[in-house]
Amino acid sequence: MSLKEQLKADLKDAMRAKELVKRDSIRAINTMIKQIEVDERKELNDEDILKLIQKGIKQRQEAIIQYKEAQRDELVQKEQEQIDIFKQYLPKQLDDAELEARIKDIITEVKADSIKDMGKVMGTATKKFAGVADGKRINEIVKKLLS
Repeated sequence: MSLKEQLKADLKDAMRAKELVKRDSIRAINTMIKQIEVDERKELNDEDILKLIQKGIKQRQEAIIQYKEAQRDELVQKEQEQIDIFKQYLPKQLDDAELEARIKDIITEVKADSIKDMGKVMGTATKKFAGVADGKRINEIVKKLLS
């Protein structure tokens, strides 16, 4: 079952069960998908949809920071609930230890030895870990290992 079909089925289930947060979160994902498909006139595959979901999570995390500064706790909670639902559609995320070990392999593979080689490592790592690790986490670990 493709991710699009899974989203459609889960939306129906959420509507039947009257799970408003889940329903609204899935609708937000579907809206992002339709927006890209209409604008670019192409059918999105699962990999593209995963990137959109990650982008949606990142946007909501940034919103949470702003809401916390404004002391809008009810909005922080709403955004966090949406993030939790978005994460259900991502593959299992790598933990820091496993991610660090795999990045060490990439550093050896591309023969990186200083922070100047960070671009080579990041290019390979972000492609390899698309969907299973956030770019920010990858960046932090690469910096730590190359410094």
